[in-house]
Amino acid sequence: MAEAPNRETGQAKPRKVKYRKAKASFNPAMQAIPVSGIRRLVNMASSMKDVIHLSIGQPDLPTPKHIIDAYVDALNAGQTGYTMDAGLPELLVALRDYYGRRYNRKLTRDNILITSGATEAMYLALSATAAPGRQFIVTDPSFLLYAPLIRMNGGEVKYVPTRAENNHQLDPDEVIQAMGSRTFALVLNNPNNPTGAVYPRSTVETILSECAYRGIQVYADEVYDHLIFDDDDFASVLNCSMDLDNIMCISSFSKTYSMAGLRVGWVISSQAAIKSLRRYHMFTTSVANTPAQFAGVAALTGDQQCVTDMVDIYRERRDKTVELIEQTPYMTGYKPGGAFFAFPDLPPHVDGSDLALRMLKETGVCVVPGDAFGEACTNALRISFSTTCEKLDQAFDRIIPWMAKQQF
Repeated sequence: MAEAPNRETGQAKPRKVKYRKAKASFNPAMQAIPVSGIRRLVNMASSMKDVIHLSIGQPDLPTPKHIIDAYVDALNAGQTGYTMDAGLPELLVALRDYYGRRYNRKLTRDNILITSGATEAMYLALSATAAPGRQFIVTDPSFLLYAPLIRMNGGEVKYVPTRAENNHQLDPDEVIQAMGSRTFALVLNNPNNPTGAVYPRSTVETILSECAYRGIQVYADEVYDHLIFDDDDFASVLNCSMDLDNIMCISSFSKTYSMAGLRVGWVISSQAAIKSLRRYHMFTTSVANTPAQFAGVAALTGDQQCVTDMVDIYRERRDKTVELIEQTPYMTGYKPGGAFFAFPDLPPHVDGSDLALRMLKETGVCVVPGDAFGEACTNALRISFSTTCEKLDQAFDRIIPWMAKQQF
């Protein structure tokens, strides 16, 4: 505290100073980030007992042992420093070779950027390109990451709805009709979260062809590209597009190999786009987790039977979930083709958010309301079947009689 001399005595005395209370001044763009409808329910469930979760989209199956061993070996070998900003060279080569074989497309290491999960990859792609006057087409419902990132950076979101009665398939004619002079990009999530819809080759090729003709960018979120239950011919943008000039294909190890917490994803695009994203990446996370990148090499180059086994388990759970939803009053379901989600409709006038909250409190089953994923799906629920068939049976043993008592 500052000292000032007393005018009468000449002695110094403490001077009272009044300090202002400072508050953090956040960017107004932060208002574009909503409170997560997923976390709201999950946080509430964390304070309750005997809760069955059909909520979070995270694999519950164990990470294959050879991947864990590679991670531990990297740690023991002292591989704990930074990699090159584009990623571990061995992983870039493994991804180049893997996707080259899978989709018969010639790639180079310069077409790939390793990121901290698919979340950072999508963050880089959208925040580096969204700007005032640029319109982005997004499906409704869609994963909750896209729209806030676009709006935070001044972009405009234009929704194209999908519907349960059509198995939440994307109508390419509706997408093309939504395109206009201000349309800059399309976000294509296939297989889709939250609906589990898998778009056929005809849909993807029609949309990509129109986007190429109009010069519209396509950001393809394909993190569930291996979790396909009914059709082995997955229509990736990597084998449905003529070139990569307007394409950014985004994926990760999280879902395919149960590596969600290891946080390794990637972007595949033109060399020019990757060069620009590398500069941005350096000022966000710098590099992805180094030992986890070595684990990724083991995942891609090792025996893929582990993936086949996991897909078989998820398929069994999908079939069980479809059967249970059909038995549930007031739920209109369909057969999702991929990922590990179902997105049944409720009667048109029912508030899914209110229903999910009451269901959690009264039955102890946690699901996610549809309004967490869009504006046209407030009467829906997302049900994750990333849990055992036994847990699914237990959950619906509570849900079915409770729903039968509702008066809508």
